[in-house]
Amino acid sequence: MLQSKKGDQYPGKDTVYRFLNYSKFAWRRFLTLFSAHTIQKVSVLTNADRPKVLIVDDSMYDRNRSKKVVLLARCRDHSSTGKRFYKGFRMLTLGWSDGATFMPVDFALLSSKKAQVNGISEQIDKRTSGYKRRIEALETASSLVPSMVDRALQAGVPAQYVLMDSWFTHAPLVQSIVALGMDVIGMVKPTKQHYLVDDRCLSLKELYKIAKPVQGPKDILRSIQATLKNGVL
Repeated sequence: MLQSKKGDQYPGKDTVYRFLNYSKFAWRRFLTLFSAHTIQKVSVLTNADRPKVLIVDDSMYDRNRSKKVVLLARCRDHSSTGKRFYKGFRMLTLGWSDGATFMPVDFALLSSKKAQVNGISEQIDKRTSGYKRRIEALETASSLVPSMVDRALQAGVPAQYVLMDSWFTHAPLVQSIVALGMDVIGMVKPTKQHYLVDDRCLSLKELYKIAKPVQGPKDILRSIQATLKNGVL
C-alpha cells in the first residue's frame, strides 16, 4: 500500500512500525471483537444445522533475519522430517469455520524459556498489554488454548466443537475444553496416553485392534467408545 500510487496519502513506514510496536494497544481484544462481529454476520447466512467449529493450530513465524526482536528464540520446525531449526516464534492461532469460511479469532506468539536469543526489555511498563503478552509468550501452547477458547465464547463466537491435531489432543487439555461446554474433535498419535474400555486400560494400538469396523461411509474405518483416564468420555 505504501508503494502504490496513493502511497503519499498514508503515514510513512517508520510511523506504521511505531504504531504496531506501541505496547499499550490491546491488539488481541481488537481482533477478537472484530472477528466475532464479522462471524455473527456470516453465521446467519448459513444453514442453522451446519456445524460451527473453533480450530486450534500452530505454525512457524520465521524471523531468521532479525537480531533485536524481543523474545526472539531458536525454534524447531516440527513439520519438517529433519531437525530443522529457525529463529523466530511459534504462532498459536485460534480460528472459526463453518466448513466454507475461515476467520482468525485469537493468536499468541510463543517464544522459549531455554532457547531465547533476546529477553524482555526492562524499560517496558509492566502494567501494559504488551508486557502481559511477553509473559504469555513464555507459557506452553496447551496452557493458553482454554483461555483463548473461553475468550472467543465470551465474545459471542458461535461454535459447538474445537478441532485440533495430534500435537494438542491430550487428556488435560481435552478436559479443560470440555469444562467450557465444548466437545473436542482431534487426531491422536501413539503416546503413553491410555484409554479405558470396560475397565480395561488400553494403548492407542490396542484400542484400534478391538474397535469394530464400520459398514457404510469409507471415511470412517472403525468406531469405539472409550474414556480418558481423567474421566472425559
